[in-house]
Amino acid sequence: MVSKYPLTLHRNPKFRAAIVQAALVFLVFYAFYSLYQTTVFNLEERGIKTSTSFFDQVAPFKVGFSPFLDFDLGTTTYIKVFYIGVLNTLLVAVLGIIAATFLGFFIGILRSSNNWLAKKVALVYVEIFRNMPLLLQIMFWNFAIFLAFLPPPKQSLEFGAFFLNGRGLQTPVPIVENNLLFKVWLGVVILSVLISLVFRRWAKIRFNNTGKSLPVLSISFSFIIIVSISAFYILGQPLTVDIPVLGKFNFKGGGQLPLPLFSLWFALTIYTSAFIAENVRAGISSVSKGQIEAARSIGLTRSQMVKMIIIPQSMRVIIPPTISQYLNLTKNSSLAMAVGYEEVVAVWANISLNQTGQALIIIAMTIIFFEFCSLFTSFILNMYNRRIQITER
Repeated sequence: MVSKYPLTLHRNPKFRAAIVQAALVFLVFYAFYSLYQTTVFNLEERGIKTSTSFFDQVAPFKVGFSPFLDFDLGTTTYIKVFYIGVLNTLLVAVLGIIAATFLGFFIGILRSSNNWLAKKVALVYVEIFRNMPLLLQIMFWNFAIFLAFLPPPKQSLEFGAFFLNGRGLQTPVPIVENNLLFKVWLGVVILSVLISLVFRRWAKIRFNNTGKSLPVLSISFSFIIIVSISAFYILGQPLTVDIPVLGKFNFKGGGQLPLPLFSLWFALTIYTSAFIAENVRAGISSVSKGQIEAARSIGLTRSQMVKMIIIPQSMRVIIPPTISQYLNLTKNSSLAMAVGYEEVVAVWANISLNQTGQALIIIAMTIIFFEFCSLFTSFILNMYNRRIQITER
């Protein structure tokens, strides 16, 4: 029976919940404000001045690896050092996430294979690398494997236009010949991608209405490649590639990924892929046997079942724990100091902090950077996770 008298404001559960939430938010902000005030007071008592004026001061040290921003000893400021460290961190994080995802999926599928040997090899891989401390793995690959066994530059291991040696990985580097034409070509490529997305959306609507499917992926990739290559030659090849060539003592031209970066990337990939492999195995195991039996009954091969039945249904189980592994990989990149890779913790929270003494600002900026990376990655992948969730009645 519903009362004919309306609830008073203080008895309204929604109002009470809003008041409690507002009070909690206030208390959290007040706690942070009190912490800030206490910290500033203690620093002033000890004669330590906190200021951002050092941002524009020239950094008296050299950053050896800076592929995205130019570093000039004697002119580069501290704030630019921070940007270089951030970009170097994002570089190894993005490369590691991509490689760990592909390798983790491959190992995870092997873990669920009917082949006894493949299943056991994948199990050994997971158990070894998942249970070994990451710092130990980074140092092992860098000092015990790569530095010990990779040849000098003259005996480099050649992989097409790539050369691997004890100094790192020599790679081709794209060079923009005409900045304006390159921007036009890049715009054409982006436009072709957008058209492909529109085509994918149209094909999905068409399938829902008529039940007729199209090879969307192959058509989209073919369209993007044809348009990109055609525009590239029509515009007079605004982009060229500088390929490394072995000189008398070292390589000339191209670019170099230093050995610490290669070792860190390799260790992060191996370590994280072991966890992702277990997520993939758990996701595959969550698909009911009835689905697999139904797929077999209509004559689908094992590869077709994995591609069309198992993986699409298992993604809703795989994605949430895999997000955590992506976040862990990004944060684990801070172990790069062990092998000398110059990421944000090494050049900003270590060298710059020792040079300036501005611990509060430097550590706060480092924390905010990693928090932003974690929240942004989590936000993007959670959006994707919501899109692939199975809609229930």
